Formats: sequence, structure tokens, C-alpha cells
Amino acid sequence: MKKQAVSPTKLAEVGRLLEAKEGKYDTGQLFLHRIFGYRGVILFPWTARVYDRDLHNPRKQTTTTTATATATPTACTTEASPLRFNGGSGDNSGTVGATQSDDAPTAWNTATTATDTQSTQSVGTAKPATNANASSSVDAKEVKGKTQTFYQVLIDTRDCPYIRAQTEAVTFLGNQDSNRSLYAIPGLDYVAHDDIMPYSSTDKHPLQHELFDKFLTYAPDAEPPFVGQDTLKAWQEKNHPWLDMSDVHKETTENVRITVIPFYMGCRETPASSVYWWRYCIRLENLGELSVQLRERHWRIFSLSGTLETVRGRGVVGQEPILSPRLPAFQYSSHVSLQAPSGHMWGTFRLEREDGYAFDCKIPPFSLESKPDDVSTPPVGAPANDDVD
Repeated sequence: MKKQAVSPTKLAEVGRLLEAKEGKYDTGQLFLHRIFGYRGVILFPWTARVYDRDLHNPRKQTTTTTATATATPTACTTEASPLRFNGGSGDNSGTVGATQSDDAPTAWNTATTATDTQSTQSVGTAKPATNANASSSVDAKEVKGKTQTFYQVLIDTRDCPYIRAQTEAVTFLGNQDSNRSLYAIPGLDYVAHDDIMPYSSTDKHPLQHELFDKFLTYAPDAEPPFVGQDTLKAWQEKNHPWLDMSDVHKETTENVRITVIPFYMGCRETPASSVYWWRYCIRLENLGELSVQLRERHWRIFSLSGTLETVRGRGVVGQEPILSPRLPAFQYSSHVSLQAPSGHMWGTFRLEREDGYAFDCKIPPFSLESKPDDVSTPPVGAPANDDVD
């Protein structure tokens, strides 16, 4: 009786997997997210500077490489393989649920590199904080950055309830009158090139998102058969200040890799001072064979004005996620404000492994750098929280 009462799982074919590309994917390319499994479509590329601290620590490289080879699924490289998807029960194409204070994207510079190959060009150096207190928690060595392609994408709204990442990733400040108000654009994400699993579909409407038909149009003779409209280009140019990404920072501790992507959001004037805002996206990935659970967070926030703030708390965004071999990743984003145009953040996550072993996982240090403010009006979105997580 109980089995009959439960709706059986249904698999529906949504397309066929394609061979992964070394060069950039085009606008309109359908894909599955390698880590989170959702369906999406590429809008346009960005080029980011990736600072991987593991590459500068020979002791970590062997462990990380071995763990990654075990944890990373292999993408299908033939076009003959049908792609089936769990449709779930009912139509989940409605709006995304309540906004959390988190979701930072990954984006590109307007001047993209001339080559299409990934992660090959050295473009900068991540330097440690110069403050005496800050430098005690930041490696003294400099970390060289390499360019890597990321993509601005739309997420299929039917998959949002099943993603272990916040689906309202792009947040921005409200108007000057609403000084502390934050807003979110639902169903946008930033995806690294290596996390794209491309597929093709004969469906003229393969993705459910309110912006899909506004940004893309079906062109059966094109490859991929969805091309960007003028509205997409106009939207990209208008919202560039809120979409533009900064650097990407990575570090692995005890087979748990932390990736941080900070974004400058703008400055708001108050009668007493100027307040500068950033959002930052955090991804935790378990590269090992034993499950771990995030228990606590510990942040250190240094401002150019000379202040050093400590933030401690249970979990992140009201959760204490478990990272298992089956569900190894969790992603969220949050916000921070300073009364100075720049600063640094670093810290640790307290994690507990299934065998009872607890350890502090390093959050790689990253800079908070401001930019000249853009005075154009931000797009309309849903309100978001502004806690530090």
C-alpha cells in the first residue's frame, strides 16, 4: 500500500551528451553541471584569474590529484549516448524559493584572452595582507594566478529544488535611498569550463527559465541551435557592474577543497561615512572517501582603515551541510561591508569527519578591492539578506 501511494521515479530523455571541448563553448550551448547536476544554458563567457594555493604546495599536490581522480565523474565523449533525467514529481518550473544571503558568481574581464585553451596563461600574483595581524594567518608566499574561462548561465527552474547550491547567485545593491537593501536575480550562475558537460536536444524549448526566450531564439541551422538576441547583449552591457567577477582562490585541507570568488558590489554613502559592499561565493568540495560535516565558521576581516573583525558561528546560511562521496559539494554566498575601499578576508571552517576526526579547513585569503562606482540603476530582483556566513 505504501509503495503504491508513492509516485514512481520517472526518467525522461532530454538530449544526448556531446564531446567536451577544450576551447570556449558558444552562447546557447545546453549543458549539465558536472558537480551539481542541473540543466543549464550558456549565455556568455568570462575570463577569471585563478589562484590555486595547492599548486604552490608540493606536499598537497599528490593528495589532491589522487582524490580528485576518484571523486570526479567522467563525462561521456560520444554523441551516441542518450541523456536521461529524473523529472521528479510534478512541474517544478515555478519561481525559486526564499532568497538567502548567499550566491556569488564567477565572471570575466571584457578583454578576453586571444587563445581558447583553459588555465594556461599567468596573469597576476595574489599577495598576502600587509597588516601584521593579518599576515600571521596568510601564507607569506605569493601565489601566481592563471586565466580560466567561466560562463554566465541560466539554470532550469525545474532543477532548482534539488541543487546543493543557492540558485539566486547574483546579488546587487539597491538604490542609494535604500542603503542596506540587497537584491537577487533568480536562476543565474557562474560555471567553470571544466564543470560543463555539453549536450544537444531536439526540443525547441529545452530549458524552463523566464529569461530563456527573452535572451535566446531557436535557429535550427545554427550550432548550437540557440542564438543570442539583441536583448541579451543589451542586458549584459547594462548589468556589467553587477555581473563582473574578481579573482578565484582555491585551497585544500584534509581532502576538502575550498573555492572563493569575491565580487565588488558598490559603495553607498551615509551622512557619516562611505560603506563599501562585496559578495563572495564559497564552494566546499570533499575529494576524499569519508563523509565530512561543516560545523562552524571562523572569519577574520581586515579593513584598510585598520580594523580587524572576527566572526564566528554555527554552520553557514543556517545549515551544517554533509559532504559525502555521493553528494560531495555545497555552495553558498554571502556579503560583507567595510568603511574602507579595500580589505582582506580569510578564515577556517570547522569540519567533522564520519570517523570522529575534527579539523580546521583553511579558507584561502582573498582581497576585497573596490572599483569606480557605476551610477546606472540596478535591475529589479528579489530582496536578499546581508549576513556574513
